[in-house]
Amino acid sequence: MENHQLQLKDENNEHGQSANHLKRKLKSRHLTMISLGGTIGTGLFLGSGLAIHTAGPGGALLAYGVIGIMVYFVMTSLGELASFMPVSGSFSTYATRFIDPALGFALGWNYWYSWAMTLAAELSASTLVMKFWFPDSPSLLWSGLFLVLIFLLNYLSVKGYGEGEYWFSFIKVATVVIFIIVGVLMIFGIMGGEVIGFKNFTVQDAPFHGSILTFLGIFLAAGFSFQGTEIVGVTAGESENPSKNVPKAVRSIFWRILLFYILAILVIGLIVPYTNDNLLSDNVMVSPFTIVFQKAGLAFAASIMNAIILTAVLSAGNSSLYASARMLYAMAQEGQAPRSFGKLNKRGIPVAALVTTTLVGMLAFLASIFGDGKIYVWLMNSVGVTGFIFWIGIAVSHYRFRKAYTAQGYSLDKLPYHAKWYPFGPIFAFIVCLVVIFAQDYQAFLGENIDWGGIVAAYLGIPLFFILWLGYKMKRKTKVIPLQECKIDINDFEGK
Repeated sequence: MENHQLQLKDENNEHGQSANHLKRKLKSRHLTMISLGGTIGTGLFLGSGLAIHTAGPGGALLAYGVIGIMVYFVMTSLGELASFMPVSGSFSTYATRFIDPALGFALGWNYWYSWAMTLAAELSASTLVMKFWFPDSPSLLWSGLFLVLIFLLNYLSVKGYGEGEYWFSFIKVATVVIFIIVGVLMIFGIMGGEVIGFKNFTVQDAPFHGSILTFLGIFLAAGFSFQGTEIVGVTAGESENPSKNVPKAVRSIFWRILLFYILAILVIGLIVPYTNDNLLSDNVMVSPFTIVFQKAGLAFAASIMNAIILTAVLSAGNSSLYASARMLYAMAQEGQAPRSFGKLNKRGIPVAALVTTTLVGMLAFLASIFGDGKIYVWLMNSVGVTGFIFWIGIAVSHYRFRKAYTAQGYSLDKLPYHAKWYPFGPIFAFIVCLVVIFAQDYQAFLGENIDWGGIVAAYLGIPLFFILWLGYKMKRKTKVIPLQECKIDINDFEGK
């Protein structure tokens, strides 16, 4: 019965018949490509070199592998929730319904704040990328141009966001695939030159370099690289037939982790010795991808990689604006944000939420130019920890949802997507995220002089989250919802 009702709601909303709900215009190919390319960015193109240099190729592979497993379980948890209950706002709504409305409120506002600040950061990054080609051009020219482009992609229609992200992700995916193919041919000497083989895995103390604390530092960096995977859950509220398309996108997570991170890092580690100091740089001229392409004899490798990195920056900005605006819309629907954010235009776009996020992102970026930048840096540092808080929210929401689902007598066979390894998956994700949150910036505690400024900046996101959570809890007198009272009847959820 539940599946039949779900199918009817999917069909009725697929064509956007109601003006009161988001339009289901994101097709299966959009979700698949968003899922595949969602996390590919500077973390892989630039940050992977630092990881290999610091912990050796084996240490980097192990760190990214463990975090990859954790992210996989986070996504299977989100997949079960989003396919059964495809609502925009995703885990904010799930936490509100299955744990405590105060937690949903805190998660939602933290998510909006995180992506609004990320939008500002991507605007800053876009100017640096363009000055690679036009060093004397004004920063405001490029940041303003790209902000208008990103806003229009989101304002015109949800399909505009989907198409933009589809092609941004396609370019990134194609780059990584070509990189891996070229790298493998180089390793076995098929492209000419010497057979590299595994000799760089035996340089000095490779494949592992440094202590357990060194590995822990890369462990944290790997976690930041994967942030953004949860956007596929936010898009569920505007996807065609989410009960089928969301699980399809979630299943691709495993292959993305294996192909884009593990294989790419393996190729870099095999071709470039971890002792190469160029791996320390965040300059596109010496990106590990650029180094490999140059070794392969590819002309203009730096310019090509700069263009790819620009694509990654625009993709991140596009997703930032989309995800934050949809979160404001979802919270307005739950009464946790001003009602104006819950209003849609005739194309199903939450314009007020979109404009507000754009203005906040723009003001934060301008503050970094005209001010001394210190406040902006602090705000950005506080964002780093929020991704792991979201993932904890997803894991706990899934654990509680499944408990409530069975407690109320529903059959697991009725779930459109069944997360494997429950309850190990969400418990494992919870523990790993907790370790990452409290162990980040552990270096600040070492040595004779504790870096209190660094500690405050690194952990600022945690007290901000608790202020929102406990403040809402005390004001509204909310409590943890008993399992028997959790709302899981699909008739309670519009827009499916």
